[in-house]
Amino acid sequence: MKKKQTFFNKKKKPNFKKNGPNAVWLLVFFLMLGMIYLFWYNSANRQVERINYTKLLNLINTDKIESVIVQDQLVRGTLKNGKHFESYVIPSEKLWEQLKSKKINIEVYPPEKQGWGTYIFLSFLPLILIFLWLAYMRQSQAGGGGASKIFSVGKSKARFFSPNTINVTFKDVAGVQEAKEDLKDVIEFLKKPAKFERLGAKIPKGILLTGAPGNGKTLLAKAVAGEASCPFFSISGSDFVEVFVGVGASRVRDLFIQAKKNAPCIVFIDEIDAVGRQRGIGLGGGNDEREQTLNQLLAEMDGFSTEHGSVIVLAATNRPDVLDKALLRPGRFDRSIEVPYPDLISRKKILEVHSKNVKLGKDVDLEKIARGTPGFSGADLENLINEAALRASKANKSEINIEDFEIARDKLILGSERKTLILSNKEKKITAYHESGHSLLNMLLPDTDPFHKVTIIPRGRALGVSWSLPEKDRHSETKSELLSKIMVLMGGLIAEKLFLNEQTSGAANDIEVATKIARKMVTRLGMSDLGPITFDETKEHPYLGRDIQRLPHHSERTSQKVDDAVEKIIKSCHQKATGLISTNKEKLEKLAEKLLEKETLQAEEVYKLIDIEPRITHNWVKTKEN
Repeated sequence: MKKKQTFFNKKKKPNFKKNGPNAVWLLVFFLMLGMIYLFWYNSANRQVERINYTKLLNLINTDKIESVIVQDQLVRGTLKNGKHFESYVIPSEKLWEQLKSKKINIEVYPPEKQGWGTYIFLSFLPLILIFLWLAYMRQSQAGGGGASKIFSVGKSKARFFSPNTINVTFKDVAGVQEAKEDLKDVIEFLKKPAKFERLGAKIPKGILLTGAPGNGKTLLAKAVAGEASCPFFSISGSDFVEVFVGVGASRVRDLFIQAKKNAPCIVFIDEIDAVGRQRGIGLGGGNDEREQTLNQLLAEMDGFSTEHGSVIVLAATNRPDVLDKALLRPGRFDRSIEVPYPDLISRKKILEVHSKNVKLGKDVDLEKIARGTPGFSGADLENLINEAALRASKANKSEINIEDFEIARDKLILGSERKTLILSNKEKKITAYHESGHSLLNMLLPDTDPFHKVTIIPRGRALGVSWSLPEKDRHSETKSELLSKIMVLMGGLIAEKLFLNEQTSGAANDIEVATKIARKMVTRLGMSDLGPITFDETKEHPYLGRDIQRLPHHSERTSQKVDDAVEKIIKSCHQKATGLISTNKEKLEKLAEKLLEKETLQAEEVYKLIDIEPRITHNWVKTKEN
C-alpha cells in the first residue's frame, strides 16, 4: 500500500559551502603525511643500534667495524656482519689514529644546517594546526558533523517544520471526533488570538494526549499544526535525557528559546513519560539528571522565567499514571484529552482513509469489516489493509477481495498457519471435540457474542480456535454475560471428558481465563454472595492491558471466603455447561466429525449443520457447500 507522504518525510540535506579548500580534508592530509613520515622513520631506523663511546672503542680494537660516517659529533657505522650502529663522540686525534690503524673506511660530512624555510615552518606549525582545527569545528557545526556534537550537546534536538511543509489536517485523521473538538480551541486561538483576549480568556498552555498505542495521538498533533498553519517543533521525551549532567535542562531551555522566537507555534513532545516521570522514586534523589530536566520543563511551562507568548505544548503518552503531579496541574497541562480505541463508525472511517490508495474488489464491504474488527486501533486497521494487500499481491490478483481481509485478520489476531506442524489422528480428534465443545455452547447460550467460525488448523500457539465476534461495541458487561463466558470456556474440557474420557493440557488457558473472570466478579464487581464489596486492591492499567499488583488489605479468613465464592461460581458454570452438552450430545458429535473432515467451518455452515437458529454473524466470506 502506498503511503501518503507527510512533512515528516521531507528532510533538507545540509548545505555545505564549497568556496575554498575543505579544512577537513586538509587536516586529514597533514595527519596522513605525518603518519607516513613516522612510519618511514621507524622503518629506516629500527635496525640501528645506539652504542656508547666505550663500546665503540671496543668494536674498533676488535676489528669488527667495516665503515663509519662522521658528521660533527655523530658517528654512524656498519659492522662487518651487516648491522648498523650510531654513537655520539667528541672527535680526537686518538680516535682518528685507531680508525686509520684498523683500515676502516671513513667518510666525513659537515654539520647539517636548517634553512630559513624550515625554521619558519616549524615556528608557525602550531598556529597552522590550531587554524585547521577551528576551521574544521566551524564547518562541522554548520553541516551537523560528528565533532559538532561536542559543542552542541546542550542544543535542542527538536525538528522544526515551517507551516508550508505541513500537509496533514483533520481530514487525514478519521474518528476521534471528541478529541478534535477539544483541539479546535487551540487552532482558533492560534488563528485569532484577539477573539479570546478581548474577554480575558486564556488558552491552555499545554494539552496532554493520552490513550493506547496506535490510536493516533501523534497524528492528531500533526493535524493541529496543519490546521493552524503555524510553526511546529517535534521532539521525543528521550531526546532530552543524556549521560552528561545538565544537558537535558539545557536542551529544554534551548527548545523554548527557539519556540518563543517563532511564536505563535506548537511544541510537540512525544512519549513525555520518558522525562516527566514522578520525582523522588529513582536512584539519585533530586539530583538525578532526568529530574533536573523535568524541573526545567516545569519552569519553562509555568514559572518566573516564563514570558507571555503563544507557545502551546502538546504532549503524548500512554502512561499518564507515572507522570509527575506538578506537570499535570492547571497552568502547565491544563487539559488531558483521551484518544480511545475507535468505535464502529470511527473504524469504518479509518478503513476508508487507509483504503484510498489500494484497489478494493466489489465484494469488499468496509462496514462489515469494521463490525468484525472490535478492539482494533487505527494502526491495527491500517496494518489489516496492508496485510490484505500483501496477500493479494502474492497471489497476483488485480484487486483485493474480501477473502484477503478474512485471512489477514486471522493472521493478525491468531498468527500465521503452522503448516509444518503435523498432528496425529488422535490429536486432531481431541482438538476437534475440544473446539466443538466451545462452539456448541457459544451458539446455545443467549448472552454470548455471535459465533463466527471454528478451525482445527494450528495457528500461533493454538492447535485450534473457536471464534466469536461481538455484534456491536461493548462498554459494560452483565453478570449473565460473564457467567456465559465462563461456561463457554469450560466447553472444551467438558467435551474431552464426556466423549473421549480424557483430559488434556489444551484446557489450561481456558481454566486460567475462567478463574480470572470468576475472581474479578467476586473481588471487584460484587457479583457473588459476599455482596457489593471490593476485596482486591489490584489496579488495572487501561492502556497497558495488564494489572499492577498490590498486597491485599484483608484477613486470611476473608481470603478464604473469596476463594470459596470463586470456586462456587466455577463449579456452578461447569455443572450447567455439562448439562447443556449432554442434552445436545448428537449435535456436538456431528460438528466434531464435520470439523475433522473440513478442518475449518464458517458460522453459516455450522448453524445449518446442527439446525440451530443463527444470530448476527460476521461472515465476510460466503462459503460453498461440499
